[in-house]
Amino acid sequence: MTLRIQSDCFDSFLMIGDRVLLKPKTPDERRKSGLYLPPNVEAKQKIQQAYVVKAGPGYPIPHMTDIEEPWKASHEEVKYIKLQAQQGDLAVYMVDAAHEIMFNDEKYYIVPHSAILMLIREDQI
Repeated sequence: MTLRIQSDCFDSFLMIGDRVLLKPKTPDERRKSGLYLPPNVEAKQKIQQAYVVKAGPGYPIPHMTDIEEPWKASHEEVKYIKLQAQQGDLAVYMVDAAHEIMFNDEKYYIVPHSAILMLIREDQI
């Protein structure tokens, strides 16, 4: 099932927690052997590649409170353990954990950070 989203731009998208928004990498239609495969063959693979478009803030850290001192103000901001995925990374992820959405007639996936098996960051190579 595909969710269709009506919006003007990605700036209005806020990824929550450990979620990552991925744009599928356009697969090579031609294999090394010279055969051309239909697009649905590539979609049936258990592991695929996609580019990271946006990443959530990370895993929230539990807020430590002093039970003995309830008068203390508890207006501290939530702190997060940052995710490894960054915008522009090429992610190798498990398809079974992905949720497909359509935005401006293009396909995107929302996956939890734990579904990403490997990241390829071009600027460090």
